Amino acid sequence: MTTALHFAVADSAKDPEAEIWFAEPTGFTALPMESLLAPPGSSAADELRIALAPLTDVAPDEAMRQQFVAQLAAGRQLLGALCEVGTAHCSIGLHRDDVDDTGSGGSQPLLSLFTLSWRDTTVAARAVIAARAVTGAEGHTRIEYAELPCGPATFSETLRTPVADRGLPQMPLLQIHAHLPNPDCRRLVVLTLSTTAVARREQYRAILQQIAETVSFDHPLEPGTSEAR
Repeated sequence: MTTALHFAVADSAKDPEAEIWFAEPTGFTALPMESLLAPPGSSAADELRIALAPLTDVAPDEAMRQQFVAQLAAGRQLLGALCEVGTAHCSIGLHRDDVDDTGSGGSQPLLSLFTLSWRDTTVAARAVIAARAVTGAEGHTRIEYAELPCGPATFSETLRTPVADRGLPQMPLLQIHAHLPNPDCRRLVVLTLSTTAVARREQYRAILQQIAETVSFDHPLEPGTSEAR
């Protein structure tokens, strides 16, 4: 059965200062980075406090409320670190694992983190920049070159395990990357999809490729274009 695709256009697509446009499939929720990282006392910080009030108010006791506040602070610290290295967009992915390997008929929720980051690079032809992004890069495997609607790109994967003394779960983290040079030939965009569901690498690689194929460095909306189709 073939069905038509439907797209919803976010307000950010109308940002006159935007430099890149892309679409995410169902299951991803963008994090409001500007609001989460707003300085204390700003209007954005006040709006965030008001939005989170219902969550803190329903905490069963003060200890749980403080735990939630501490986790939120840790999340904001992580987002701040990502912004410092050029991350401009971050989304949480939640999907149902409908590939049943056990025969039990059950399924588990799968979590992932999608980020879009800008990287400066030495001026060169876009194909050269795309190839150079993974050539000699430590730990990158399954390297593939592709021609996308937005131009040349390279895909790669890394598999890492957190350092033991960091207090993080010792679970392998699969990261799938797409490297897309900007037409100015001075920067490239790195799309990264991270997950601990290593067994689903093929499915996650397909998701990242789907996102990469929607990337445009030119405004995709012509005047009068409908916001949903």
